[in-house]
Amino acid sequence: MLDEEETLAYLRLAKAGDGAAKEYLLSNNTSLLKSILRRYLGKGVEYDDLFQLASLGFLKAIAGFDESFGVRFSTYAVPMIAGEIKRFLRDDGSVKVSRAMKKTARDLNRYIESFSIAHGRQPDVKELAEAFHMEEGDVVLALGSSKMPVSIYEQIDYKDDKATSLADKLPAKDGQEEMLDRMVLKEAIEKLPERERKIVFLRYFRDMTQSEVAKAIGVSQVQISRLESKIMAQFRKDLSG
Repeated sequence: MLDEEETLAYLRLAKAGDGAAKEYLLSNNTSLLKSILRRYLGKGVEYDDLFQLASLGFLKAIAGFDESFGVRFSTYAVPMIAGEIKRFLRDDGSVKVSRAMKKTARDLNRYIESFSIAHGRQPDVKELAEAFHMEEGDVVLALGSSKMPVSIYEQIDYKDDKATSLADKLPAKDGQEEMLDRMVLKEAIEKLPERERKIVFLRYFRDMTQSEVAKAIGVSQVQISRLESKIMAQFRKDLSG
């Protein structure tokens, strides 16, 4: 990728109508485009189509960028690129996926209600997975789909914690880096072992206390507390670069 000074020089040419400068900027930022579009692989859109969407978002970023913003071009371009892809997914396919997920969540919640009446307790994740012939991780994702925040910055009321969002557990960052932080955080969650990933979803997307998570996972509350501290330390490390 070009350094910031070179990028600004080519941006000035591109905004003045130099097509070759646009192509040069695009070809030298393919790694940025790929790092964003790979977050949306597996959602029913071919890689080449995602790349075209990312490229369109990048060109829109060139047209809309203003040096007076006082931010790096890449910081401005990331949400433009991601937004272009998200709009396409929202309008051309993501609704079906969302409906299927919501139906699964409704079925799981109905089962939980009937199980609770019959047994005097809620089923744990393992029991739900066995009853629905699903992977435990898929159960957690389905149950969390009805409450999953739009971003780590959405406000949530926790039962046993003063923090109101997942971001409150992480170091404060400049708002200009918010989108990049989200991308890094998502990747960090995906890299976690299955058990630790469950803890994150149950704690921050299902609004469960450490004691409730401990019961669902089958460990002690002290172990959950330690694991959560370990996870957050890793997130801090990933976000700090």
